[in-house]
Amino acid sequence: MSPEMLPSVIVLAGLQVLALHCAADLCNWTGSGFAAGADPRVVLQVRLRCTEGSVTWVYPGQALRVALEPNLSSVRYNTVCIQPSPSLSGANVFIERAGELELLTTEDGGRTGRQVFCFQADGPHGPAIYLQAGLQSPRTWSRRTVGFRYELLRNRSANGGLEPSCRPCNDTELLMAVCSSDFVVRGYIKNVLHDSRRQTSLVEVLATKVYRQRSRVFAPHPHASSQSQHGHIRTLLQCHATPGDGQFLFTGSEHFGEAWLGCAPRYKDFLSLYQKAKMGRRNACDFPLD
Repeated sequence: MSPEMLPSVIVLAGLQVLALHCAADLCNWTGSGFAAGADPRVVLQVRLRCTEGSVTWVYPGQALRVALEPNLSSVRYNTVCIQPSPSLSGANVFIERAGELELLTTEDGGRTGRQVFCFQADGPHGPAIYLQAGLQSPRTWSRRTVGFRYELLRNRSANGGLEPSCRPCNDTELLMAVCSSDFVVRGYIKNVLHDSRRQTSLVEVLATKVYRQRSRVFAPHPHASSQSQHGHIRTLLQCHATPGDGQFLFTGSEHFGEAWLGCAPRYKDFLSLYQKAKMGRRNACDFPLD
């Protein structure tokens, strides 16, 4: 195992640094709170080098700091999303920005299920996630596990990348989106729910046509006609998503098994753009018109 793959223990107030040999790779980490002993001043520190992966903390004790430092130094990732495990209710979760901790969720906040939390990773330093477990006596420690999956996102680029962003798609990005997205769906916005704690919005969509989807994000609605399908698409809260009249063409990517919005023009506007691009041979792929 290379030195950069070995997590370390740092002690607050500048005390000694200890090395740990935990199960880890560049993307994922699994470790135990037993390694830190019972000293409440000890913070386990883990550095991960990928844009997505997972953290599993068995017998959590004291605190764990997970620094996300992807090897792609030329790419700027400005959004971090985490999906806690159901058992993460046993720990307080903070995000670290500009050297300060901000509370994300508390250990008594109940079961988190499949919730996804996103936050901006601004500032000169890489993002970090800080977990603080409730104190337990070594004599009464029982086997329990807390953890989460993480994913680093960047703004949509000119080559058609579809990470969540609030900037409207230009014509080239939109034409690329219908070719490269994980899902392409035509339909109506039924409702939009905002969650300030998770910093996301949930767009409820009644789909009249599913052109493509990587998984079954959209499925037949039990109380609708057989031709229509129902699903939900997430976007960042800062995008200020609102319901709109008429049909839209929804495109985007999937993260943690959930659909995330990329480009979403009105369908009639997309048709006009696509037909002009096809006449000028500027379309990136053939899109089925009906």
